[in-house]
Amino acid sequence: MIRSLFFVTKRPQRYTWIMNKLPIPSFFDSARVGEIWKVDYASRAEQAREYALQHNLTPASVSKDRISLLVIDAQNTFCIPNFELFVSGRSGRGAVDDNTRLCEFIYRNLGSLTHITATMDTHMAQQIFHPIFFVDADGNHPAPYTDIHVADLRENKWTFNPALAPRFGIAPAYGQQMMIHYAEALEKKGKYALTIWPYHAMLGGIGHALVPALEEAIFFHSIARLAQPEFEIKGDKPFTENYSVIGPEVLTGPMDEMLGARNPKFIQQLQEVDRLYIAGQAKSHCVAWTISDLLEDINAADPDLAKKVYLLEDCSSAVVVPGVVDHTEAANEAYVRFAGAGMQIVQSTDEI
Repeated sequence: MIRSLFFVTKRPQRYTWIMNKLPIPSFFDSARVGEIWKVDYASRAEQAREYALQHNLTPASVSKDRISLLVIDAQNTFCIPNFELFVSGRSGRGAVDDNTRLCEFIYRNLGSLTHITATMDTHMAQQIFHPIFFVDADGNHPAPYTDIHVADLRENKWTFNPALAPRFGIAPAYGQQMMIHYAEALEKKGKYALTIWPYHAMLGGIGHALVPALEEAIFFHSIARLAQPEFEIKGDKPFTENYSVIGPEVLTGPMDEMLGARNPKFIQQLQEVDRLYIAGQAKSHCVAWTISDLLEDINAADPDLAKKVYLLEDCSSAVVVPGVVDHTEAANEAYVRFAGAGMQIVQSTDEI
């Protein structure tokens, strides 16, 4: 494999170089990471095969080391400016710059990464965190970013939308009982209050899709290394939030009915790999809570597994809504806790 600082090719191409890393392919344009466009699969597939030959890349299946990348919710709805829940971070460019670095990380480490999983937040309109699920005494829905607390529900400041009761086959009164039970469960767990979010990551919509630049990088890896990526759907249950891909915020309802199930897949995969890198959006929510759930599974199975987890700190940003909320400090505190448990906090430019 060619890993020198200089490279000679018969065809003049533009490459960006990092010592001991593979070159970034010439088609990658960092200026377009924050835009929507069509990936040219046919051209990328041909270029990936040429790239693999050029750099003596072997199929991922024969690699000695198993190095996985988990990309959390790098979707247009979170990562493209002016989309529903763009994760701006404090810089204002958060997810765009994060994805630029993440794409470059994939390309530079194409010969080392053996598997990529991308999670996809997946919603429909009638879910517990969307405005339509609640009404006030006048029939108005809560505004986005409203926090609904137990007291608000007990005092009927907000009630389960009775018009949705037939849709779910329940009585309106029981719907309200479910909402109170849910808010109490969040409070007992020390989680954020139930937050009403703008409609986002809508199944079938453009916001649900992966950011094109990242989709392109994952596709390029799959052809160059003959490694099939995985796409993990989460968040499609109507009566529970699913910030974490590993499990919903609340598992059961007031009558012990199942609202969602915990996913054992990720702790099982961690046991099989040498390293797991994690990146995505948002650092303060879906990323932090996925890692927290993974750590819970790690501690139940084998605490030493935490040493296999590498958090790409410069490829995730916290939720910041100027003048409304700033979850940066909470996200940073979570990463300090993860590091204390044995996980590695790294940068995308660090050596694998």
